[in-house]
Amino acid sequence: MKEAMFGAGCFWGVEAAFRRVEGVVDTAVGYSGGHTESPTYEQVCSGRTGHAEVVRIKFDPEKVSFEELLHVFWGCHDPTQVNRQGPDVGQQYRSVIFAVDDDQRRAAEASKRHLAESGRLPRPIATCIERAGPFWRAEEYHQRYLEKHGRDSCGRP
Repeated sequence: MKEAMFGAGCFWGVEAAFRRVEGVVDTAVGYSGGHTESPTYEQVCSGRTGHAEVVRIKFDPEKVSFEELLHVFWGCHDPTQVNRQGPDVGQQYRSVIFAVDDDQRRAAEASKRHLAESGRLPRPIATCIERAGPFWRAEEYHQRYLEKHGRDSCGRP
């Protein structure tokens, strides 16, 4: 198994998008990229911890490639938004790829460059590519939130 970690706005919908991918064996939502150890949701929402809401993905590389996960990532949010997605505003909603190794970093950079050169986006890509650091699992009520509440990845019943 391999791991990947993405931030693309509110983690509920992002998690739901990745859970539908064949080869993804597990997901967890949480926080990464900040400076506070073991932050709570309230602390992250304050904007003072520096964390992004993220989804950590465990996947079987025999069934799904990291490049395919990147395709899902680009498609499940607007990567041109800076520190926001839709009505959610703040650095915790930033678009970020946390690469767990150099291969993922290279693949993420190539994918970002390809998308930028495609002309499909109306504005420059704001997504950052950073080295993965600690992942802090979010509170249990956030895990698989949309599944538990009978909603799709857009929050609809």
